[in-house]
This record gives sequence, C-alpha cells and structure tokens, in this order.
Amino acid sequence: MSKKVKVIDGEQFQKMMASAANSLDTEKTEINNLNVFPVPDGDTGINMSLTMKPAREIQVEPGTLAEAASRVANRLLRAARGNSGAILSLFFRGMSKSFEGLETADSDDIAKAIRSGTNEAYRAVSKPAEGTILTVMRGTAEIAEAESDQFRGNPEAFFERLLEGAEEVLEQTPEMLPVLKQANVVDAGGQGFVTMLKGMLASLKGHDVAAVEGSDDESAEGANFGEFDTDSITFAYCTECIVGKSDRYRGEGTAEAFKEFITPLGDSMVFVDDEEIIKVHIHTNDPGMVLSEAVKYGDLEMVKIENMKKQHSALTSAGEKANKGEIDAPIDYTPDKDFGFVAVCLGDGTAGIFRELGVHEIVTGGQTMNPSTDNLLDAIRRTRGREVFVLPNNKNIIMVAKQAAAIIEAEYAEGITAQKRVIVLETRSVPEGMSAMLAFDASASADDNAAAMTETFGMVHTLSVTRAVKDAAIDGLSIKAGEYMGLCDRKIGYTGTDYEIIVLEMLRNFPDAAFVTVLYGDEVTEENANILFEKMKAIVPEAECSLLYGGQPLYDFVISVE
Repeated sequence: MSKKVKVIDGEQFQKMMASAANSLDTEKTEINNLNVFPVPDGDTGINMSLTMKPAREIQVEPGTLAEAASRVANRLLRAARGNSGAILSLFFRGMSKSFEGLETADSDDIAKAIRSGTNEAYRAVSKPAEGTILTVMRGTAEIAEAESDQFRGNPEAFFERLLEGAEEVLEQTPEMLPVLKQANVVDAGGQGFVTMLKGMLASLKGHDVAAVEGSDDESAEGANFGEFDTDSITFAYCTECIVGKSDRYRGEGTAEAFKEFITPLGDSMVFVDDEEIIKVHIHTNDPGMVLSEAVKYGDLEMVKIENMKKQHSALTSAGEKANKGEIDAPIDYTPDKDFGFVAVCLGDGTAGIFRELGVHEIVTGGQTMNPSTDNLLDAIRRTRGREVFVLPNNKNIIMVAKQAAAIIEAEYAEGITAQKRVIVLETRSVPEGMSAMLAFDASASADDNAAAMTETFGMVHTLSVTRAVKDAAIDGLSIKAGEYMGLCDRKIGYTGTDYEIIVLEMLRNFPDAAFVTVLYGDEVTEENANILFEKMKAIVPEAECSLLYGGQPLYDFVISVE
C-alpha cells in the first residue's frame, strides 16, 4: 500500500509530470480525432504529447519542488509544438515561476501555481477564444483558488476535485464555440489538458501511467571511423521517422506500398509496419521523398535526418585530434552578417523556391508536422544573422516561433550568446511567406523591412485543395471523407469529387487578381497541372500567372492570389 502524499515535493512533481506525459501519449489519437475540421492536420494530441515528451524522459531526481519545476518547464518550452503545445509549455512555465523558492507545495501553493500558469498561457495569445484549452485552464484555476482551503494536506483529493471541475468546464466548450457544437465534440486542446490532469492524479494515487512504447535508444560500441573513406558512403542521409497511422491504414501490414516505394531510394532499411505506427530507418540521398511519402499514411511523430558524410568527416577529424590530445572547439554561431531568414515548409520544390528567394535555413514542417521550439532555435542560430526574420507559414507555428525568439533574447540578456534580434512575421501560409520574401529590400532597415513585408503578405489570398480525412458538417457544408475540399484563407468553401472544378470556382472570386502563383503537390503530375493551369489563365487573363512544382504532401494545389 502506497504512502499517502501530504505535500508535493520535487521528486513527486517529476513523477506526476511523467505520468501526465504518458497519459497524453496514450490518448493522443483520441485527442487528434476531436479536431473539428476534416483537413489532414488534426494533430493536437500529437503536438501536446511531443511537447510533454521531455517529462517522460527526465530522470527523477531528489530535490526541491522549485528545482524540479524549473528543470521540467525549461525542457517543455524548447520541445513545444503547435499552439496547443506552446500553451501547455507556457502553463508549466507559469507554474514554475510560482513555485520559485518552495521545497514543497500544499493546496494553496498549487492553486497559486495553476493561476500563474493560466495567466502565462493567456498572455501569449493575442485574441483568446472561449471554448478552448485556455477556458479549461481558467476554469480549473478558479476552482483551485476557491476550494484550496478544504484540501490542505491532501493533494490527492485536491486533484480529484480539479479534475472533476476541469471535466465540467470541458463539457461546456461546445456551448461556447458553435463549431464544436455543430461537430458534436469537445475542444481537443481542453481534452488534452484534462488527460494531463488524469495522469497527474494517477501518480498521486500511486498508480503512475506507464509509457506504452518501447525504447528508441540505440547503443553501439565505439568504432574506428577512419577505417573507410567518406567518399565510400553511397547514401548520405540517415533518415528515420515514426508515423502514427491514420484510420485508413490502421492494422498490421497495411503499408506495404510505402515500403515498396522507398526501398529503391537507399539501403540499410528497417521497416516496421505495426498496428498503430510505421517506423522507418533508411540511408538515402532523398530524405524529402521518404517523408513526403510517409505523411500519406498518417502523422509524423518523429523525424531524424543526419548527414552521414559530414558525421564521418567530423568523427574522423575528432579521432585524429583526440590521438594528438587536441580538443575541437564548439560550433561558433556568432552572427557575422546583417540579415538571416528562416522559413518553415513542406515539399522539396517549395523549399527550393524559398532558397532561391534568399532564405538561409529551411525547417521541415507545416500541416501535420509542426516543428518544435528547438527546431526553430537551431535554424535561427545557423543563419548567423544579426537580425533574423522567421516565416512560420502556418498559424499553428507562430506561437512556437515567438517562443524561440523570446529564448534567443533571454540568452543574450543572460550573457549566454551574442546579440541577435529575431523578427517573427506572422505568415500563415507558404504563399504569404513567399510574398514577404519578394518584398525584402537589403538596403532598408529591419524595421522598415518588417513593415513592408507584413503589408505585402497581408494582400495575399491563399487557395488550397486537399482531401477530407473524415465526414464532417461545417458552415452548412456536408463533407464526406475522401472528397476534395477547396479552402480560401483556411476557410472551407467548396467540396466535390473533381479538384479542377473546385480550383476554377475559387479563382472566379478574384477577377481582378494581378498575380497568381500555383504550387502543385507531390501527387499531381506535371501534365495534369499544366492542363488545369491553362484553364486558370483563361479565368484571370490580365494576371501574371506562374506554375511551379511545390512537392507538398496532402495538398494537391496551393495557390497564391494577389
């Protein structure tokens, strides 16, 4: 029989966080499925689970509550993905601030920390909407403050009450957001928050939620990397990914076509086709092609790409220096140029276009795969620009980009790094990002450029075509799984079985368009793209039109209209 917990100390807090993270990981698919819109980016559960992953991996150590909370919060902040993950990481950052100086916490301290976490999360959202994860956080904080006196010395009972209250608020979210009521679901982020509280309570009861997946750690004995030449490496990129299968591919042995597609692309392949996931390891020269194919089968839960030629050269050099008693210096990211640019996108064609426009660092991500704060931090540093523009190109990445900018600013204030200013342009689509880059003037100041680039991408409309991943009823439209959907600035306006009709109907809404740029996806042939493009030009004969290969997965066409 486990000993009754009377106060929460550092060790107990770490156990609670690990249990909460495991609970989210276990329920991530159910949380994903609550996403209202049938577009293929229902990733709230995955984003929250990946944000909490460091809490699962952290080794529980003795220490004060303040130390434990600070350590966990810092790791979550860097792991945050998507709006839901960013909000969750900020919640624990606020809790950590409230726990400063405390060795343990009773109900009153916990109530103050939950309020602090809620306030921190709210501050990060410019226009908080009711019926979201923020509402569930606020409702939990109000209950905590009102009733904490009744539960002193009994955090288990206190968390039972908090969970009960959070569930009550969650059930009210459809009444606050009409789109939730129409779809007959509760808010996905709010459900994630409740799931997290369940995991914390389970730990207090002595029934910590266990991790469900096996260890991904790989171990190997030390090798002599000077035994072979770097040039003997035929396939340069060690590419690994884990795909959480979509409902269509649920079950063992359903991804054989994926395996057959990537087999000719490299060697040293390991392919696991399990009921819930696909795990891939392959050495290839085209990791983008592997990942573009992977997202057709579900959500990317983990991606790792390493350049083996560079690794081998570095390891060989390190070995030689070690033999001479020399120590290699750390990589120097000291800014040495005025401007740097980071863009987030999917598709090798799209990435190439951004590079041609002057972007220094491409972060792979977008719909279905939101990069973490750390992903963006690494890219920002690698630009070595004194002033770095970040183009998130997706509304779900903006908050994480801003967190990365705040971390860079804090590191300079603490004397950790050289001064670097990060400017996040709130681009919500690839066309907006490309338009912003075209407006950049190297002779102007960063502030003038930020204003001009923002004004320019604000005049862009983004049209896109994708397939519905589930049946849905949105804004009077009845949508069936597998049907094409036409979205204008992320709002679904057209559905049907023929993408050509949908594209042309959307374009007819912009008879005065001056510029139209069409990016066709990885599943569209060049021939079919050209056929549609000619019909589009007939609708806007006065516009300057361009057709480019984007290579983006899931979205057959992404169209910029200015």
